[in-house]
Amino acid sequence: MFLGLDVGTSAVKALLVNEGDQVEAEGSAPLSVARPQPLWSEQDPEDWWRAAESAVAQVRAAAPAELRAVRAIGLSGQMHGATLLDSADRVLRPAILWNDGRSAAECEELARLEPRLPEITGNLAFPGFTAPKILWVRRHEPEIASRVARVLLPKDWLRLRLVGEAVSDMADASGTLWMDVGRRAWSEPMLAATGLDQRAMPRLVEGDSAAGVLRSEVADAWGLGKGVIVAGGAGDNAAGALGAGVARPGEALLSLGTSGVLLLAGDRFAPNPQSASHAFCHALPARWVQTAVLLSAASCLAWAARALGGIDPGVLAQEAEQSSGESGVLFLPYLSGERTPHNDAHLQGAFVGMTHETSRGDLARAVLEGVAFAFADGKQALLAAGGTIDSLLVSGGGAQSRFWGRILASALEAPLRYPAAADKGPCLGVARLARMATTGESADQVCTAPALDAIVEPEADLVDALAERRARHQQALAGLRPVFHA
Repeated sequence: MFLGLDVGTSAVKALLVNEGDQVEAEGSAPLSVARPQPLWSEQDPEDWWRAAESAVAQVRAAAPAELRAVRAIGLSGQMHGATLLDSADRVLRPAILWNDGRSAAECEELARLEPRLPEITGNLAFPGFTAPKILWVRRHEPEIASRVARVLLPKDWLRLRLVGEAVSDMADASGTLWMDVGRRAWSEPMLAATGLDQRAMPRLVEGDSAAGVLRSEVADAWGLGKGVIVAGGAGDNAAGALGAGVARPGEALLSLGTSGVLLLAGDRFAPNPQSASHAFCHALPARWVQTAVLLSAASCLAWAARALGGIDPGVLAQEAEQSSGESGVLFLPYLSGERTPHNDAHLQGAFVGMTHETSRGDLARAVLEGVAFAFADGKQALLAAGGTIDSLLVSGGGAQSRFWGRILASALEAPLRYPAAADKGPCLGVARLARMATTGESADQVCTAPALDAIVEPEADLVDALAERRARHQQALAGLRPVFHA
């Protein structure tokens, strides 16, 4: 048996998987996000621990004997978060999350302090990344900054509680801007640019390697046996890719969750930071990924459902299907700023082109199309980095709407492949890494692609119509950008 734990933004999830890759039990406990000021996004790490305990307790209630048979645990989590600890590993302040936009000025400062940043990290500096957050804390919270002895990513803080050692994996660490991604090692120049050195960093391991052994007191409290291995694991994007079987060069994933990700696996480090795409380590040795990241994807539909009458997002997606798409309404999906390809924390969401005749269905369809246009921008960035995408495996909550799939396939001009079984995402991916860390099996043996329920092909008429609307979408963004920045 293998257990996957995912420290997400909205929940901590637990998934118990047997040796045949079949789910035995699962649990989930919700999390909330604090936004005390504009652009801020924070969580209390203790909430992650309490949620993990709750999620595992649900698994224990459903399958106690199977949980006690667990051989290894894999950890996944939201990337880029800054968990600041003192010399006694006490949390100094709420963790600053991946979708926090306060450190835009510090990104510019970091690029000045270390001009080789794109060459070393394979990425541009984004406010969501970890390193700029430390510069912000040094500038605005100097008393806290003076006490920082260690910085951990969210799942690695949980790992510290589980095994008593600070360890991270290559994939998650790639998103800190402290890593030489090509060499798969911490970068002394990047650490020095933020006033840190390797003593503040966790030990690095590959995702399919053992990172430690579960502390006996945690094993007893959670209902597990002795000697349980905790694997390196991965950040949520790489973990979700492995859960979907995207492990081999050329395979690609479209994740339609709270945020949106286009991820392309490869066997070489292929950065193109000027396109604002990301080049990260994959969770497997000698493999890398290129990703385009949207900060708001399915969360746009959830927001619209609340704003347009408090209805269920699935119902709103059905209403979108009743709209012809010819209303002229556009939606800019930048509710949390944007990463790929704009790298602009000040972008905002907007409806453009409404009239007295505009219906709720028209607005809903504009939301679906706006997110699709953002994904198309992301695909363009990946192609500029040398990638090739022939088809995409779809995951995430937004995949439930096949109408949205038709829009996405036509906007991206690529077939979408839908798994037959419910998406288990990062939890399944890290449960697979835990299995590899224990059995020594290869990714080709363990990270298999799921059986497909459907393939959604681009529709010629819709391709043409969406191409015209995407051009107007880009014009609207260009016109409103000065307003957002003001």
